[in-house]
Amino acid sequence: MTDATESRSQDALVRLSNVTKRFGDGAPALDAVSGEVFAGAITGLVGPDGAGKTTLIRLMTGLMLPEHGNVEVLGMDTAKGAAGIQAAIGYMPQRFGLYEDLTVQENLDLYADLRSLAKSERPAAYEELLTFTDLKRFTGRLAGKLSGGMKQKLGLACALLKKPRLLLLDEPGVGVDPISRRDLWKMVENLTREGIGVLWSTAYLDEAEACDRVLLFNQGRLLFAGKPDEMTGRVSDRVFRVSGAKGRRRQVLARLLDEGGVVDGVIQGEAIRLVTREGAETGKLTDVAGGEIAATSPRFEDAFVDMLGGGPGGRSRLAEAQQPLAVVDDRPVIQAKGLTKRFGDFTAADDITFDIRRGEIFGLLGPNGAGKSTTFKMLCGLLKPTGGEGRVAGFDLRRDAAEARNRLGYMAQKFSLYGDLTVAQNLDFFAGVYGLRGGRRSDRIALMNEIFAFGSYGNRPAKDLPLGLKQRLALACAVMHEPEALFLDEPTSGVDPITRREFWTHINGLVEKGVTVLVTTHFMDEAEYCDRISLIYRGRSIALGSPDELKARVATKKTPDPTMEDAFIALVQGSGERQAA
Repeated sequence: MTDATESRSQDALVRLSNVTKRFGDGAPALDAVSGEVFAGAITGLVGPDGAGKTTLIRLMTGLMLPEHGNVEVLGMDTAKGAAGIQAAIGYMPQRFGLYEDLTVQENLDLYADLRSLAKSERPAAYEELLTFTDLKRFTGRLAGKLSGGMKQKLGLACALLKKPRLLLLDEPGVGVDPISRRDLWKMVENLTREGIGVLWSTAYLDEAEACDRVLLFNQGRLLFAGKPDEMTGRVSDRVFRVSGAKGRRRQVLARLLDEGGVVDGVIQGEAIRLVTREGAETGKLTDVAGGEIAATSPRFEDAFVDMLGGGPGGRSRLAEAQQPLAVVDDRPVIQAKGLTKRFGDFTAADDITFDIRRGEIFGLLGPNGAGKSTTFKMLCGLLKPTGGEGRVAGFDLRRDAAEARNRLGYMAQKFSLYGDLTVAQNLDFFAGVYGLRGGRRSDRIALMNEIFAFGSYGNRPAKDLPLGLKQRLALACAVMHEPEALFLDEPTSGVDPITRREFWTHINGLVEKGVTVLVTTHFMDEAEYCDRISLIYRGRSIALGSPDELKARVATKKTPDPTMEDAFIALVQGSGERQAA
């Protein structure tokens, strides 16, 4: 071991040695995990829901003990020194233990009491943290009335009331818009400059690239430990961008994904991004796609999908079973005309107007609290507008709400299935809700079971399913009646990249059959699948166009090829500056 390696190892605040943890008789939640977390650095604990991230963090806090192996935190064994560890670390749980019926200040006071922070030290601590998190203006607001990003900032402030040596953050960016996530990152980076070690748990693979080191998990197993660029380097010469493809890009992507030399592929605006197998000939891919193929920089997600064995291919049996929707006329399938919603004197959505054509994917993007969820709920009949008009398949949502709802399928952000019902019971229930009867009802249920392989899970309660299977079941229930329009509210939050690919393969295939899709998402790479996007901020639509058009609007000499996240942040911040002026 070199002197530098010895010095680095001495900086380890957490040491994991062959840690195994089981719950019941199934596969272990953590399987022989070893690794370290260092001072003055952000260590990413990366992986989809169910990978073992939260279990590992709870082991580090001493709230649970491993079945086998050792967990050492700040030089103390968690089996013997849990109290000392808990007094010295900061911990922000995934469901942030805030009290929503208390104000920001009352939450800080409560956590100061719980952490035994001396009364004399509180004014200075409050001043520093409220300034640090930009919450000084909101001390009198109930925590339950804060946006998602502000709640996360308050949770971070509560975890930092006593400056810790180690800060454990369990998915602080989940469900948070790109601007709030970037703010959180800046705050945490400032903490590491003070020597604090940070463990940042995340299912967002773009966040992994911003970490100093990464512990990458899947199904309880540690797949990779090291610097992010060491991971992306695995596919550095195998990632390509296809531009100017001949034909509809979703059909081209489906054909490319079924080529033997392709590991993974996604849509990026009007282009297609491909990861190829080692030694694959790009000439054949050019023949399939047409257009031009050029090498591009790899991403962490490219390497992760490659490590998992590649994506699910381009075939969607769900789309193959879908009857093509006949074009009766050229009317939009979904229409918003001056949609407005007020709650008391607060206007959540103000004069929102757009049309969505048949066979189009339309994205609603915006910061937390911007009004996109309110707009979404008005258009699928869950919320009555204060003013304006919404239509689905020609039906007015005020006068013909029942008829409109029968033409749409809805997949909710918070998993709209009934957790105490089994998989089979959920399928049967939603078939009835959507009016399916007799042979058609049984045929559609059988088809969903076959396509999504629910067979062995039929009698299991939905709440006990792995997240990926919950997502498949929610999609199956939403498309049971072959709707003309699909409403998808952050449909893939937390799932693994392979399940996300499978989901979008189905959606792309359905769109090619004429289904119209309205989607909200905080994944900026998913926004690239959209044909057009409406960016909502402070209740108003501030930008409308294709992903490439929105990116072109913010391109500069310094950033000639902006990402979708760059465009999102620049457009929102530019709108805020104009409104302030």
